[in-house]
Amino acid sequence: MTPDEIQTLIDDATFDYSMGDTDPALAKLARATAAAPDSFEAWHALAEINFSLRRLDAALAAAEKAHALRSDDLFINTTLSRIWMERGDKPTAEKYGAQAKILSWKDQLKHPEGQAGGIN
Repeated sequence: MTPDEIQTLIDDATFDYSMGDTDPALAKLARATAAAPDSFEAWHALAEINFSLRRLDAALAAAEKAHALRSDDLFINTTLSRIWMERGDKPTAEKYGAQAKILSWKDQLKHPEGQAGGIN
């Protein structure tokens, strides 16, 4: 599959999920991750959908794969923090939460013009 086809599959899966069609969404993301195991976006989407379905083991597995691909991403660190908090591991959740906060600060320093009226 081409990168565009992978992105279309991710977009379609996200739409399916937002419409309440979880099984087709998960099937599309499974195809996307099988075809492109280096797709951060596919793994992150899979983590988020599984998290929202309270499938914490599957969410964690997908989030860890996304994190391995892009550990400096603010959103995957936030996702991991939320998953670990739900699993009852507050120290690990705080570790990822702190990493997300540091990444947010770095982004604010790189893009100070975006801070006007923004969330700090």
